[in-house]
Amino acid sequence: MRLEVVDAERCVGCQCCMFACTRRVGAGGLAGACIGVRSAGGMSRGFKVVVCRACDDPPCARACPTGALQPRKGGGVRLDAARCIGCEACRDACIMGAVYWNDETGKPAICTHCGFCVSYCPYGVLGVEKEVTAGAQG
Repeated sequence: MRLEVVDAERCVGCQCCMFACTRRVGAGGLAGACIGVRSAGGMSRGFKVVVCRACDDPPCARACPTGALQPRKGGGVRLDAARCIGCEACRDACIMGAVYWNDETGKPAICTHCGFCVSYCPYGVLGVEKEVTAGAQG
């Protein structure tokens, strides 16, 4: 399963996806969000939704000196927080700017592609792409 931006033009910058992401782990606010909504240059230009694109060969994992980020089946990475030393190399390596930093833990906040945020987006900006199994007819 992969989280995807279905229609960025619909985004109004409400940040409901960000709040939902943080609530998923039992926290409040935006500090732990693994998805970001940014202005694309004011209200007339709209907003950008920045989320992990689930790279097949993730540069963030390659940059991690301790192996705390491991590629996951279907793309993207999983974080082993116990192995993370907080060096921020993963954040620097992400070409999408989708590795967020949790200042409270001193570790990255990276989308797990759980899809929790999708149902909280009132405008249908986000969606979940289900993995197609080998031999499946589409």
